[in-house]
Amino acid sequence: MIQRLDEVMIYVYDHDKAITFWTENLDFKVVEDTEEMQMRVVKLAPNDEAQTAIVLQDKAKVDEMDMGVSTETPSLIFATTAFDALFNRLKDNEVTVGDVMTLPMGRVFNFSDEENNYFAVKEV
Repeated sequence: MIQRLDEVMIYVYDHDKAITFWTENLDFKVVEDTEEMQMRVVKLAPNDEAQTAIVLQDKAKVDEMDMGVSTETPSLIFATTAFDALFNRLKDNEVTVGDVMTLPMGRVFNFSDEENNYFAVKEV
C-alpha cells in the first residue's frame, strides 16, 4: 500500500543554517522554499531524480501547534495512492491514527507504532 518513503521532516530553529549545512557539506539543493500554515517549509534533495526529500520544518511553530508530533527526532512521511484504504486498514487494526488533514501538499494523516513513534502518510 505504501509506494515509497517520500519525505524525512527535520525540525529546525534556523532554516538558513540548516540549508547551508545540507547544501555546502552534502551538495543537496533546495527544491522548494515555501510557506505553509504560516511557517517556512524548505524541501531539499540530493539530485533531481531523488524520490525522497528532506523537509525542514519550523520546530518552534510545530511545537506551538501541539499536533502530537515529537520534534526531537526526524519524522518520516510515506506516500501512497491507496490513501483511504491504508487509513481504514490501520484504524481497523486498532493502530493509533490522527485525523485526515488537507494541507497544501494534499491529504495527510499520522499514525504511531507500539512505542509511540510518529509517522505520516500523504496521498499521491
